[in-house]
Amino acid sequence: MLHKATIAGITMDPATNTPIIILKTEEGGQAVPIWIGLLEATSIASALQNVKFDRPMTHDLFKNFATLMEVSVSSIEVCDLKENTFFARVNLMAKDSNFSMDARPSDAIAIALRFEAPIFIDETVIAKSRPFEAQAEVLDESEEGRKWKEYLENLNPDDFGKYKV
Repeated sequence: MLHKATIAGITMDPATNTPIIILKTEEGGQAVPIWIGLLEATSIASALQNVKFDRPMTHDLFKNFATLMEVSVSSIEVCDLKENTFFARVNLMAKDSNFSMDARPSDAIAIALRFEAPIFIDETVIAKSRPFEAQAEVLDESEEGRKWKEYLENLNPDDFGKYKV
């Protein structure tokens, strides 16, 4: 089953300095964090903030080409999570057919924003991305390690902020 989602925020992982996009389901409010590349985060943030550039970025170029070919994006789906890698699908409509293309979630989201297409998350992805309820094994027994453990355990999706890169 697919769940409609919105972008709850973009933040930086303090440990790796990698951007994270937080998707949140509209019903139930389940949050799914996805670590993405810096260029994709920039593309997503520019679309969210309606920033226009003199020259088209890659996702803008894709939209321009698709529009010229009379193809539109009907939706995107974050459809799987295997070995800590998220998978997505871009659903497209042409004059005579509908079809899907495999994509990284970050690219699919950047494209969805440009086409104002809805974002969906498969319930299996939500289930797989949930933190484990079991007690985590602590590898770093130092004071700093305990502080990080406590910080991460108390992390709430609302702590990430909204659309900041």
